[in-house]
Amino acid sequence: MTGSPSVRHWKRWLPHAGVAVIVLYCLAPFYWMTATAFRRPSDQFDLSPLPAVWSLENFRAVFDPDVGFGWALLNSFVVASVTTLLTLVIGMTTAYALARLQFRGKNAVLALIIACSMFPGISLIVPLLKLFTDIGWINTYQAMVLPSLSFALPLAVWNLTTFFRQMPVELEQAAMVDGCTPGQAFRKVIVPLAAPGVFTTAILTFIMAWNEFIIALTMVNEKEMQTVTVAISKFVGAQGHEQPFGTQMAAGVIVTVPLVVAVLIFQRRIIAGLTSGGLK
Repeated sequence: MTGSPSVRHWKRWLPHAGVAVIVLYCLAPFYWMTATAFRRPSDQFDLSPLPAVWSLENFRAVFDPDVGFGWALLNSFVVASVTTLLTLVIGMTTAYALARLQFRGKNAVLALIIACSMFPGISLIVPLLKLFTDIGWINTYQAMVLPSLSFALPLAVWNLTTFFRQMPVELEQAAMVDGCTPGQAFRKVIVPLAAPGVFTTAILTFIMAWNEFIIALTMVNEKEMQTVTVAISKFVGAQGHEQPFGTQMAAGVIVTVPLVVAVLIFQRRIIAGLTSGGLK
């Protein structure tokens, strides 16, 4: 028996209802952040679903010259871009070597790489602060890029190793028969075919570096070098005791929207990158 029509109807719509609940749960904080950003400062504790009066006052406050939020956006973009670029370069070469070379202890090396990502970031703050102070790297980009790189590389190596392993070695051999060196075969044949995995790794690394907070807060004490996450945490109200929720929400919208738009535009590539690693 296949059940009554009403039972079949509910079974058909139950997965959609579950997806809808998850989507609402995930989007509710972002929606409330956006609604609060468009409220007037005097209405920031209003609990209505939509602002009673739509206002851009919070956004104007974010870009006040005294706040320096524009510089913070630039700093975050530089740190996230450089971290992503270095992660891809180092991660692709390392993953390719682990996928193609056969040597004793390769699984142990992979386990050690992923183990490096298990250290909580807060446990590394003191030694990194001591090291960067001694070599004069405080208030520099490299003091933020290198720690972020160490957190992003394990994921990149594991993700890209999967893609390189699924590619037949005959591809490189055919390219070398046609006159390519091993390096040229890697650059001109393997890397283009691994584009979905490379693109997915780049997006995930950029988001991680863009949202990083604890390293940027500790290694930078100059306003001109702080990133957006640090800048938002240091917003102050008109009076010293005020909490500028509206301004913080407006800054959060400005920081989040570009990432959301990028993911929506490139979602096909991201999904392809996450799923093609398990396909022959």
